[in-house]
Amino acid sequence: MKAFRRERDGSVSAVLEPEEVELLVQLATESAALADAARAGAGLQADPALIRLLPDAYPGDPAASAEFRRFTADGLAERKATNARVVVETLASAGAGRIEVRLDTAASTSWLRAITDIRLVIGARLGIVQDGDEGDVHDTESALMRAAYDWLAWVQESLVNALTPR
Repeated sequence: MKAFRRERDGSVSAVLEPEEVELLVQLATESAALADAARAGAGLQADPALIRLLPDAYPGDPAASAEFRRFTADGLAERKATNARVVVETLASAGAGRIEVRLDTAASTSWLRAITDIRLVIGARLGIVQDGDEGDVHDTESALMRAAYDWLAWVQESLVNALTPR
């Protein structure tokens, strides 16, 4: 991938390889499905990834957290699913092979939020709690997840840097 860069019209663009497009589409699709599952209330208390996406507002007060979640979880999960779908739709509309994506301000915001959510999910699956944690990397699958987690951090940083006025 070539890093995001700011264009003269204020948009940002990047060039992605086919494998990167495939990975982003897969992860964003899974993220949208997970957010949709959260809207349905499926596994919210059992799945660490869902807990990371929709954390308790009041960790020391389960009743207050449940009440807060009752009013906010549906809308929050819907926005998370929508952001992930923006990533999928952007990549799908760009064509096949090595592609250049161009994002306006709204799409950039959706991408940043979707990448954050994807990294939260991967981090939860790997047991990464805070910066500096290596996570539970014990086999090929977890090593690939960790590589995706690190790559997404670079993509996100690249996008933030392109959006930051100089």
